Amino acid sequence: MQSPPVTSPPLDTIAHYETPEGVELSFAVAGPVVRAAAWGIDLAVRLVGYFLLALLTALLGGVGTSLMLIGIFLLEWFYPVFFEVHNGMTPGKKALGLQVVHDDGTPLAWSSALLRNLLRSVDFLPFLNMAGLVTMLLNPQFKRLGDLAAGTLVVYVNDEVKEFKIPDHPPLPPPEPIRISEQRIILNFCERADRLSRERCRELAALLASLTGTDVPVRRLMAFGNWFLKGKGGS
Repeated sequence: MQSPPVTSPPLDTIAHYETPEGVELSFAVAGPVVRAAAWGIDLAVRLVGYFLLALLTALLGGVGTSLMLIGIFLLEWFYPVFFEVHNGMTPGKKALGLQVVHDDGTPLAWSSALLRNLLRSVDFLPFLNMAGLVTMLLNPQFKRLGDLAAGTLVVYVNDEVKEFKIPDHPPLPPPEPIRISEQRIILNFCERADRLSRERCRELAALLASLTGTDVPVRRLMAFGNWFLKGKGGS
């Protein structure tokens, strides 16, 4: 008897999107910590901009004050929009290898960039981006309110999953038939296992017990993955 299908988001941070042509795209989604670090870098860049703006307008009297307020408004609200539309990343995101894309992997449009960044004022509530943080922790793809409204993802630029490449292990068939979608979940685990801690591997392996029919060790999952990928005859 086959077990019910299980989707991949609870098991890892890989987001999948299937194009109309049947091609599956995979993205490694960025979590709250690295995004907060990128935001901190961007804040530092803006503070430097505010300081330079104050120096340039200090000698212009009342007109300078007005120009400084306009400049602060533009820097605060359109700094991220400009960079994200240009190449999908602000300087802070670029420094940490992050990029903003649409849910289907396409480059960010003006409307989406504007919407996701205007909603930063809501994400900030009640203070220090608490609303955004809570929303991200409740969402398997770490979307804040702006991402949900604009249909966007923050992903790692150089960490996209392009193909399955798992450690070699003597192939072993699973104890019962497993659906293709469920095989993909196990393959995702095998592909990422060497980048995870031993404790995290065991934790994820325990979650896969509903697919295999029993709680199996990590090495047994590697054997199943090699069976799915290479077939009964090995390589």
